[in-house]
Amino acid sequence: MTAIGIDYGTSNSEVVYFDGTAHQHIKLDPLDKKSNKIRSSVFIYFEDELPPPPDVMVEAKVAQLQRVISEQIDKAKDGYYSAKDPKEQAMYSDRIDSLRGDLHNKPALQRKAIAQLMHAMSLDEIPLLRLVEHGKFAFGEEGFRRFLKMPDKGRLIYSPKNFLGASLDGDQKQAFIGIIAKQLAYFKQCAEQQLGKAVNNAVIGRPVKFHGTRGEEGNIQAIQIMTEAATKAGFSGVNFLDEPIAAAYKIEQTLPKDTTTLIVDIGGGTTDICCIKLSPERSNQLDRKDDVLSVTGRRLGGMDCDKSLVLKGIAPEMGMGLKMINGLPVPPTYFSDMCAVDNIPALTRFFSDDYGLDISQTMSVIKEPAQLERLLIVQENKLSARVVNSARLAKELLSSKQNITLPLHYIEDDFDVEISQDSLKKALKPWLDKVKALVVECLENSSEKPEVVMITGGMSLSPIVVDALYENLLTGLPRLENDAFNSVCEGLAIQAAKHA
Repeated sequence: MTAIGIDYGTSNSEVVYFDGTAHQHIKLDPLDKKSNKIRSSVFIYFEDELPPPPDVMVEAKVAQLQRVISEQIDKAKDGYYSAKDPKEQAMYSDRIDSLRGDLHNKPALQRKAIAQLMHAMSLDEIPLLRLVEHGKFAFGEEGFRRFLKMPDKGRLIYSPKNFLGASLDGDQKQAFIGIIAKQLAYFKQCAEQQLGKAVNNAVIGRPVKFHGTRGEEGNIQAIQIMTEAATKAGFSGVNFLDEPIAAAYKIEQTLPKDTTTLIVDIGGGTTDICCIKLSPERSNQLDRKDDVLSVTGRRLGGMDCDKSLVLKGIAPEMGMGLKMINGLPVPPTYFSDMCAVDNIPALTRFFSDDYGLDISQTMSVIKEPAQLERLLIVQENKLSARVVNSARLAKELLSSKQNITLPLHYIEDDFDVEISQDSLKKALKPWLDKVKALVVECLENSSEKPEVVMITGGMSLSPIVVDALYENLLTGLPRLENDAFNSVCEGLAIQAAKHA
């Protein structure tokens, strides 16, 4: 059997095959030939008409139409009995017969009900499960570009992974199973085409905690969704491995001797930390539970930084902080809702007509409405994901530059925002304090002190993050060099080879 490692990430995903000697990275995005990764976002869209309404809605509409017809029949009967002219009575009698025919013509009523529902229906009103069942899927750069061109034709799920541990009803669970199954099936297809053989098994990375508020219940639900999605995608076997432990298995191959190692994995959605005893002699063992000294994690990743940078660096140029005539500030929830790309209910509310009307009314009671109009443009054109993505690009650029000019011309011509590395530091400070608290927790729970530290994940490339961790916390610990983007998935592939 052939097994692959899948790093199903918050921002990006990756697939790697390990043959026991070398790693082979599977190309997933034909529009991004320089990278082995693919955006984890999914765009579900309709090229032409929206899908027909579900049967329950049609039946409810038919019942409503029948009630209207029944009322019309009763009025026609009243007219018949009050009419004194036989010709007038005959007219009402014909009317009653015609209405009774309409009342019992179920196929015609259903067609009328569907037509009325379709006319009144908008994309935002279609349940997510319905979209998944009837829509077309576009992944990676293709999906994001389609979203930028036609946001009204579909729905962008910016980060499906962020919803796995959240409170979901039955239909929502099935929707995310369907979304992730489509992604995993695509990953499987790419791997089989490039490896030239069937792929049966997968080891999928998992954060220590999928959700910040639901605890073990959220973790169990997330694993259940991922397992069902993998089965639906065609995998006959699926196993899960904590992401920091996977990164440890990759770095273990480079160590000359037994070494107690602290792994700090800061990804797009979560921060996961473990202290583990690594050993070249035990690297081929499947079960390494006894080597794990401490492990902890939290839903605290790069996406939180992106949203924080929006609020601290971009939102002030869009009206955040302005005062209304009554002296109160423009509601700050406008801007937090704008950033809620990983919260479908909040984002749906933000994109509603009522929300746009509320922003417009607020514009009428401030002295400088031009700035707030930028927020209204984002709301009306559904540009939230694009704004958060711009913040992500700014964050990455500021890893190597002191100052940047961020163009936001898709909001307004010549709208540029100046952002400095100092402003990024201020935006990241509350987040970094929480990350450092996790490191402290892991160290306190470990029975042994680490000899070395490995900082991995996309956020490990930021000197702001590394400097903050070494300041009064990891001082004196040698840092193991690693591939920040690929260590986790290569470790997953090593574990997958043991299951093959």
